[in-house]
Formats: sequence, C-alpha cells, structure tokens
Amino acid sequence: MKKNIVLFVLFILPIGAYLFFATGVNSFMTLPTVAPNIPDLGHWTSLSGEKVTLNKKITVLGFTGNNLLHFKGDYFNLNQKIYNKNREFKDFQFVMVSPDGTQDQVKEILKGLQDLTDTSKWLFVFAPTNEIQDYYNTLKLKGKLRPDFGTENVFIIDKKRNLRGRKDKDEYKEGYNTSSPSDLYNEMTDDVKVILAEYRLALKKNNADRQI
Repeated sequence: MKKNIVLFVLFILPIGAYLFFATGVNSFMTLPTVAPNIPDLGHWTSLSGEKVTLNKKITVLGFTGNNLLHFKGDYFNLNQKIYNKNREFKDFQFVMVSPDGTQDQVKEILKGLQDLTDTSKWLFVFAPTNEIQDYYNTLKLKGKLRPDFGTENVFIIDKKRNLRGRKDKDEYKEGYNTSSPSDLYNEMTDDVKVILAEYRLALKKNNADRQI
C-alpha cells in the first residue's frame, strides 16, 4: 500500500499537474484583439529625426499630450513596472506620440529615465496636434484624448499592428492607466507577459517546423 502511494506521488501527481498547467497556459496564451490593423506612424519622426514603425514590433503605445512633466511620475512607474522587465525582448519597444514643441520636455523625461535604465527602446515621435487627434480617432476607442492631446492610458500593439487587450466582464479593456498601480502592477504586467509568450511559442514552433 505504501509503495503504491509513493509511486503515485512520484509519478502520477507530477504528470497530472503538468497536464493541468499545460492546458491552462494554452488557453491563457491569447490576448483578444480590440482594434485590428491600426495605421502605422507614417512620416512622424523621433528626437533624432528617424522614422519609427510599429511593423513587426511589440509596442506599448502612448499619447503624452503637451504637459509631459506634469505626468512624469507615470512614465517612471511605467518604466519600472513594464519597460525594465521586458526591454531585453528583441522586438519590444515603447512609442510615445508627442505634440510638436514638447521636445525639451521629452529630453528632460529621458534624462531622468537614463539614470535608471537603457532608454534605447523608449521612442518619442512628434506630430502636429491635429494629426495626433486624427490618428487617435482611427483607433476607434471609447476613451478620448485630454484637451492637451494626451491620455494616461497606454496600449499594447502586436507585430501585425493589432491593438490587443483583455476582456473585462462584458467589454474589452482598451488600455492601461499609467496612474493606476493595479493597472500596471497586475493587469498590464500579466498581459505583456501573455503577448510576449505568444510570440516565443510561435518562434519555437517555427524553428521546430524548419527542423522537420
């Protein structure tokens, strides 16, 4: 009898646990599409004058508005909770859309972040406010930009430029509030893990298929 119990604990239980968690992970490794095929950033350029694209990148997309320094705490929270934990992923980037004329504020934000991390994947692009509003409208989100053309929300964009999010009760959660600890620490942290895991699994599958 004791021998059977020992065999059960050593062999059957681990197999059962593996099957249970494997099933759970597979069903969890998806993040719903909220808005498909959003436009790329077009002719907008970064501080260095380079074009930035969403194509083939996993992007955290934000809209800073004219008053970046007023919300600088949100950027530091976002940096510590999301960016630092995932910046080593090759195709991961942060893209913040900022109004023309805010370049000096962006430099100050980046200077503060550089004391904490490598900011090479923190990308700010600049555009006229009317173009920012038009672009945001194409996302067809329920949430609106503030009068200064910014929002506390940031959004997860996949490599095919689909805006991804979780379903909360009967509706989709479009973005993640950078001023909300629970949004960053719990929901966004988990959802970024899911989207990165999705691509890691796809990469492993592609490599396995090539070896067949």
